[in-house]
Amino acid sequence: MAEKLRLKVVDEAFKRQPVEVTVPKERPSEYFAKYVFNKQKMYKYLPVDVYHKMCDVIDNGAPFDRTIADAVAEGIKTWAIENGVTHYTHWFQPLTEGTAEKHDGFVEHDQKGGMVEEFEGKLLVQQEPDASSFPSGGIRSTFEARGYSAWDPTSPVFIIGDTLMIPTIFISYTGEALDYKVPLKKALYAVDKAATAVSQYFYPEVKKVICNLGWEQEYFLVDEALYAARPDLVMTGRTLMGHDSAKNQQMDDHYFGSIPARVENFMRDIEIQALELGIPCKTRHNEVAPNQFELAPIFEETNLAVDHNMLMMSIMKRVARKHGFRCLLHEKPFKGINGSGKHNNWSLATDTGILLHAPGKTLLDNLRFVTFTVETLKAVLDHNGLLKASIMSATNAHRLGANEAPPAIISSFLGKTVTDLLEHLECADDNDLSMTGKTAFKLDIPAIPELLIDNTDRNRTSPFAFTGNRFEFRAVGSEANCASAMLTLNTAVAEALTTFKQRVDARVKEIAENIEFTEGGHNPVFHAIIDVVREDIKYIKPIIFNGNGYGDEWKAEAARRGLDCETSAPLVFDRYLDESSVKMFESQHVMTRFELKARNEIKWETYTKKIQIESRIFGDLCLNHIIPVVTRYQSMLIDNVHKVMEIFAGEKAQKISRENLVIIEKISDHESFIIENVEKMIAARKAANRIESEREKAIAYHDTVAPLLEEIRYHVDKLETIVDDEAWPLPKYRELLFIR
Repeated sequence: MAEKLRLKVVDEAFKRQPVEVTVPKERPSEYFAKYVFNKQKMYKYLPVDVYHKMCDVIDNGAPFDRTIADAVAEGIKTWAIENGVTHYTHWFQPLTEGTAEKHDGFVEHDQKGGMVEEFEGKLLVQQEPDASSFPSGGIRSTFEARGYSAWDPTSPVFIIGDTLMIPTIFISYTGEALDYKVPLKKALYAVDKAATAVSQYFYPEVKKVICNLGWEQEYFLVDEALYAARPDLVMTGRTLMGHDSAKNQQMDDHYFGSIPARVENFMRDIEIQALELGIPCKTRHNEVAPNQFELAPIFEETNLAVDHNMLMMSIMKRVARKHGFRCLLHEKPFKGINGSGKHNNWSLATDTGILLHAPGKTLLDNLRFVTFTVETLKAVLDHNGLLKASIMSATNAHRLGANEAPPAIISSFLGKTVTDLLEHLECADDNDLSMTGKTAFKLDIPAIPELLIDNTDRNRTSPFAFTGNRFEFRAVGSEANCASAMLTLNTAVAEALTTFKQRVDARVKEIAENIEFTEGGHNPVFHAIIDVVREDIKYIKPIIFNGNGYGDEWKAEAARRGLDCETSAPLVFDRYLDESSVKMFESQHVMTRFELKARNEIKWETYTKKIQIESRIFGDLCLNHIIPVVTRYQSMLIDNVHKVMEIFAGEKAQKISRENLVIIEKISDHESFIIENVEKMIAARKAANRIESEREKAIAYHDTVAPLLEEIRYHVDKLETIVDDEAWPLPKYRELLFIR
């Protein structure tokens, strides 16, 4: 029956028609943030003095005054009820890569036998989720359940359906962070403080530095019926078996191609919902692999951008089902074609301009650009292994270094212009910081306008590439919470800028003691900055690589440069507990050693569980789906051999029988390997499960269980090409990868 089910499911999937989307009559700018309690709503629903206090909290980071909590809650409740809201929830980001919420109604007794809609300030500001039921790495035990969620006023509340969503942090009863938002906000504060101090060398009027993030979300869509017929997709988010489709992405015809009607309707639907929730969606297109797509918003402040990305992934999954799809955010759902990333475009900006903008209008602008570029690269070099750990997971490990994904070695592409500038500044005596901007390029076609060419190319193989006025951290995985990478990067940059300022100040003091120098009218700060930057330009050379990151020669070169080349996820996680990492996080007041140890326990445990689930479902598919079908097909061939021998005689019968016997023998070889090694995989899993240390258990799963998945898969995929197509029980890649 399995084969008939597959053919029926495929037929239904190919006949599915697009779901029509109701498009608002207003322009997007008119319904943008319709369901967000932004400043416009605050001005309407809050008392004037409360409104100004809230603006001070949001814009300047002023402490939240709990005495205004009731007034804020009343304004939010009035607005929410006008929009049909009946419930509220604290919406937070536990260490599960997802979000969490518990809904409560606006319901209280009126002491007269009825009820009233009630929402007080204390309910807005704080709640008490069960902290023992979320990953804590040992911080919380089952009998130590108390934890707290607290409102983050810098991320506005919003409405989904009938529920008011309140973005919050999540901490334990003893104060440790149990989420991504707490350390992210601390890291953003640290980089603000450090970058502002350095910025004031150039522009004393700078009061604040904001970290901006623009994420690019890649994803796959699969017809829901086909998805349901693939237990591996349902349980793990990726296909654990499946032979290459004859045609996949080799013709390069899907990238930027015409968007299928069903997909375009889906995209239109999620964009409308995203814009109503204040997510500034801007870009949509086909990605390189079939059934792969991308969306991207306009840059936002990092804390808000992370919240919006988590919300966007939830919207995508929900809306996909409405359109008969399943949205796959796994980094490598299909073997042999591109995986999905979440490119994090990172930049720093002051209240007066972008710190990484180049070329500047003045010598001072260019020196500022060079300073922040070099110190960012110093941070990436000093903590290149840690940055890799921040993006590493059991799922992203499948993607890194394969099919256009950057390698599992952190390096930075700068392009010729910036590289030449740094090399010149390192060696020159004249302190020349001139840079060329965009240059004109005219084609010999009169009707085509003159093109403006950027001063840097792009390098898709670089995990941390400079792309004009920002760095693009391309190694982040598509289903990850990008806060993990962003809190690590910003903490590292904060540390680099802090030590940079200490060194510059010390150098200024040395220069100031040189009477001849100061009497000559020289600016000691300018020369101190140049001196320290020159030292760091020499220092950061190992992290700069403008070549092909896919080549095997780069792996050898990276090792010679002293870069972290480890690829085992459980071992990569060790970088969080390096003394240099602990010192960095603690000195910037982002995380303690205790919190880092706890998070690593969670990372090792999560890695183990993901491989464990894959192993279990893979063994089930092999023994209960593939082997029975293959055995029946083999029996048919054996029966055919006997019948041929009965009907035909002589050489003709021998020829037909030999051909079938070759196939029967191949099937037997593949079958025996699969059965034998599935048993071996189960034994390896049981042995690993007996290990008490989460780290050692994860290493055992990586070394002994995960390799068997790939070895067995090879034989299953070979059987797929041998067995009668009508008999194969699972939808094939050629059916999964092409939306009709």
